[in-house]
Amino acid sequence: MAKSKLVKANEKIAEGVTAGYKKIEESVVDGYRKIEEGAVEGFGKITDRFVEGFLTRDGESVEDAKARLREQQRKEK
Repeated sequence: MAKSKLVKANEKIAEGVTAGYKKIEESVVDGYRKIEEGAVEGFGKITDRFVEGFLTRDGESVEDAKARLREQQRKEK
């Protein structure tokens, strides 16, 4: 059976709306991911500076201090 012009027009509109929605969804999700990555990166920098300034021992790197603190915390549990 041949489709009527109304059905074809309706399908074309539906495809356009769906494509537009997907573009909007992708841009919103990409924006959220960028914000999230920035927040996580910023938090990491802050924690590194805190550990470096207050929790490292003489000659100890930030990574070593974090590993030592994790081990201490694990032992306490």
